[in-house]
Amino acid sequence: MVALGFAGSAPTYHFYQGNQENILGITQDICEIMQGIGYQDLGANCIARVKRAIKDGLAVAVAGADQAPIKIAAAHVADYGATPKSSVWGHGFKTSPTYAALVNGMATHVLDFEPMWSPPTHSVSPTVPVAFALAEAYGYTGKQIVTAVAKGIEIQGRMQYAGNQYVPEELPFHPPGVSGVVGAAVTAGHLLKLNTDQLRHAIGIAGSRMGTILANIGSMTKSTHCGNAGASGLDAALLARRGFTANKDVFEAHKGIIEAFYAKGFDKKRFLAFGKPYRIVNPGHSIKMFPSQYATHFAITAGLEMHAKVGDLKRIRKVAMRGPVMNYIDRAAPVSGLAGKFSLQYTAAAALLDGSVKIDTFTDKRRFRADMVAMLGKIKLTQDASIPNDLHDMRIEITVTMDDGAAHQVVCKGPKGTWGMPPLRDEDHRVKLEDCFSRVLSGAKVDEVLTNLDRIERQSADGVRDILKIIAGKKKAGKSRSK
Repeated sequence: MVALGFAGSAPTYHFYQGNQENILGITQDICEIMQGIGYQDLGANCIARVKRAIKDGLAVAVAGADQAPIKIAAAHVADYGATPKSSVWGHGFKTSPTYAALVNGMATHVLDFEPMWSPPTHSVSPTVPVAFALAEAYGYTGKQIVTAVAKGIEIQGRMQYAGNQYVPEELPFHPPGVSGVVGAAVTAGHLLKLNTDQLRHAIGIAGSRMGTILANIGSMTKSTHCGNAGASGLDAALLARRGFTANKDVFEAHKGIIEAFYAKGFDKKRFLAFGKPYRIVNPGHSIKMFPSQYATHFAITAGLEMHAKVGDLKRIRKVAMRGPVMNYIDRAAPVSGLAGKFSLQYTAAAALLDGSVKIDTFTDKRRFRADMVAMLGKIKLTQDASIPNDLHDMRIEITVTMDDGAAHQVVCKGPKGTWGMPPLRDEDHRVKLEDCFSRVLSGAKVDEVLTNLDRIERQSADGVRDILKIIAGKKKAGKSRSK
């Protein structure tokens, strides 16, 4: 397995400010770079990482398909009566590729379980559903999918990296609603064989479909940020293929993407170093092992360690948490299980009480059970401005005081597999994949899907469609591994 290499803190760079001459031509430059990349140019490390991202994305989408927001969205899209070309995963019907990308992208993100990246964004949910929707509708091979997804993921990473958007608390928009739209357009553009001018137009169209407010984090609407990014970027590429036009220099244009979304600075060198190396290789994705906002994984990891230390949970008098300033995940009493995904207090409480954090941790039933209500009342979070609030350097401290005055402390500086930590083992990732797929598929079908995804680069167009046939239906067949 390839290690997730990242050393040290997020570095500081000088940036190209505003609409200056040194960013002129950047849209054409990046499109020409992307046009020159084929499967043979990706390299073994990049291909291995993209395959892992594809497996993870499909697994969490299947697991997310039965969540309430996705059921509503699937029913909504079914009412459109679009030409049935691409499957809505887990719901047993087909719709247009664009609508399939919408619902499947939402399903990939609804559990907040797909890979996290640095700088933070969700690069899988706007790209993988797009590639598979087009592959099912028009017939593309596994190699074509891997290449398209590699490009779509890389452009998102390059945008966030060039904009130096490392600190979640400072983000003005939810990142996938900005870079994800371009990522989807680039993914679709590769499969649709757009030429350089068409790709520039597709990105120009995508630029007018950007923007997602962080106020909707913790609600059903958050999942639409990724679904809409995928659908909008795919639609932009389809329009460009038909001859629809936009500003071909949309990154550097006055009131363009850089000025609108990266006004604090944009590093041209970082951006145009596309694939040197691929950011999916370095720093790489951090595979989520818990279905919640990534910074809460620090609280969960600490809570799980504390669970093993304290013994009798009923003897806990109080719990003190200390972490960086992250107001968006300071939720002492989340209004729902879904909102609990974005609560340091709730995720720590769940880990401490249950000794595990899983998909069903974030149901309303678990949120409002008596032991959870009582534990949340014992937790006090202190946001300490002296603790760094980027995902590389942050930490969470938990101190539990027992009835007899005894105190236990745990400090988490990073969950398993995060940047700078030992990489997640393939066998640990397999446990997650099997758990997700088995919520819908029988054990034999889980094995079949994972075996075929392990060799996705060798799949014909028909082989890709066969994989989608397995995950498209509504019901399990036979005994499941899920508990």
